Amino acid sequence: MRRARRTPLGGRWAGLALLLAATGACAQEPMSWSRMQEAIRAQDVPVAERLPYGPGPHRYGELTLPQGDGPHPVAVVVHGGCWLSIADLSYMRPLARELNRAGWATWTLEFTRIDQEGGGWPGILSDVARGADHLAELARSRPLDLERVVAVGHSSGGHLALWLAGRGSLPAGTETPRLSDPALAIRGVVGLAPITDLEDYQARSDRCGPTVVADLLDAPVGTSTDGPASGAESRETRLALTDPARLLPLGVPQLIVMGELDAIVPPEHGMWWRRRAQARGDVVELAVIPGAGHFELVAPWSPPWDSVESRVRSFLSRFVEGG
Repeated sequence: MRRARRTPLGGRWAGLALLLAATGACAQEPMSWSRMQEAIRAQDVPVAERLPYGPGPHRYGELTLPQGDGPHPVAVVVHGGCWLSIADLSYMRPLARELNRAGWATWTLEFTRIDQEGGGWPGILSDVARGADHLAELARSRPLDLERVVAVGHSSGGHLALWLAGRGSLPAGTETPRLSDPALAIRGVVGLAPITDLEDYQARSDRCGPTVVADLLDAPVGTSTDGPASGAESRETRLALTDPARLLPLGVPQLIVMGELDAIVPPEHGMWWRRRAQARGDVVELAVIPGAGHFELVAPWSPPWDSVESRVRSFLSRFVEGG
């Protein structure tokens, strides 16, 4: 990801670095969500072209093309926020801009979250699937190379990015839609502090809340359902359709980047995923970034960004150069 450097953080981020210093940020303290939001408000990141992929206020994406004639490889960028409306796609714009500078078109998805009307299972998955599949329509009028599509997700968006890569193996006729047959092929996944194995994540961290996985599945154990299945059976059925760990092997290369100081998605969670995915035959690269927390991985102005960028650039170069 090309950038001219005039200061250790890069010239275009120099003012932002001063702001963070003035607000007490330091390399030893992981960036908080509030500091992340403050930093983004201080930037002048233009809003990309916003295009709907379905009806309703949350079914849209932001498309940005890199320089050149194309056709361009495409990164489907998926934001996090515990699958809740506490976050939206705006905090991923700086990362999308870096991907543009590296020669990638970015299709940054917004979607209905599980605490919004229509976002309950399988609504959030339906939206993300529909949004990704909409690239086929966009490619009719824009120079997009749909043979080189990767998914890039942060935190709970990392779960959705991995799920996009694996959903093509879902059996036809399941409640979780594939929406196109075959579904848009994802050739690789970059997970930035991704939530991967849902049960392992919930066992390691309650930073998204102690019931967030049950809320995502909308089928907590021990409750009755409208149908004949018990709550536990419904939960297992939905886990099989929702959890990337149940869809292994995904069959695509993956880069998993974790922050050494991340208390929201602990680095051990990424280590567990690599062991489990490799045991099923997937190729998984794992990078644990020293001095990084949860949000530094999507903050190009932060000191750990050089290490993040180096690993992401190396991983993505195979798709740019190899086609």
